[in-house]
Amino acid sequence: MDLGTRLAELQKRTIEHREVLLTEEAAKTALVMPFLQSLGYDVFNPKEVVPEFTADVGIKKGEKVDYAICADGKVNILIECKPSTSELNVHHASQLFRYFSVTDARLAILTNGVNYQFFSDVEKPNKMDERPFFTFSMDAIKPSDTRTLEKFAKTDFDIDKIIQEAGNLKLQSLLRKAIEQEFSEPSDEFVRLFAAKVVEGRLTPATKENIARMIPNTIGSIIRDRVNERLSSALNASAPVAVAPEKTDSSVPEDGIVTTQEEWSGFHIVQAIASRLIDPKRVVIRDSKSYCAILLDDNNRKTVARMWFNSPTTRYFGTFQGKDETRHPMPELTGIYQLLPQIEARLRELDDSIPA
Repeated sequence: MDLGTRLAELQKRTIEHREVLLTEEAAKTALVMPFLQSLGYDVFNPKEVVPEFTADVGIKKGEKVDYAICADGKVNILIECKPSTSELNVHHASQLFRYFSVTDARLAILTNGVNYQFFSDVEKPNKMDERPFFTFSMDAIKPSDTRTLEKFAKTDFDIDKIIQEAGNLKLQSLLRKAIEQEFSEPSDEFVRLFAAKVVEGRLTPATKENIARMIPNTIGSIIRDRVNERLSSALNASAPVAVAPEKTDSSVPEDGIVTTQEEWSGFHIVQAIASRLIDPKRVVIRDSKSYCAILLDDNNRKTVARMWFNSPTTRYFGTFQGKDETRHPMPELTGIYQLLPQIEARLRELDDSIPA
């Protein structure tokens, strides 16, 4: 079984059971240990995967990190775990920072079993960077994530190659965020760059504003066209007889609505929560320009929740009581599980046949 298949099975388990894994120990046993196994490590060999790894750090005596992956008596990777409902941030990595400088480790992982953050010492030798060079989520594993994770597998582990690539991965991650920011909310410099290519004469404020509004939709249209081209090529290659496709309008759709992977992942989390009370098929997603709604029975009068994920900097998840909406900051999708009581209460409010 290849790594991609093992990760797909673990992803299914994560989505099905995460809401009950409220403690750190539960997350470690049900999510993190299987993840390490999927990479080929023997979690039951204490010389290879050391639980509760201890090293004295200055005046800090007896501090522990959850796991250390070792080879030939040397520590390769340090791992710190948190409950699956915790939102990861750099403050959770204090022990990793301290241990990084007093062990042989060049890699560290901070995880809640769902989200994984990989750190190294790209900026300064023997000092763990404050920003991860690679992150991925079990909610939405991309093919590129699997290819990167293969480098951390036991059979292919080469610390020198990983460290060499860590700098590129970190730069690529920062570049991706910068590009996504420009694509969703173009800066003045970005707008002026393209305006100079399409506008003759002076750039008026009205024209500038119009171009800034068009850029995200135009980029979205280009991406959709490229995806459709690849799908068409694949279908034509496998079909015995090619059928001429109908002509379509490749311009930006009138509604300009694109449901993102994060919105789909958030929707699936709500479905998983709802499955405790009702048939999850009754919960549906309906996107709009401003927000992405989650409805009961595809009825716009029965809004279960709303995802305000369109801003690249701040995301909110809206819960309802009656007609009143409360927006909760949602930097990470795992935070939706902390709103389980509000979501279940809303379902009971919308369907009085659900037992209290």
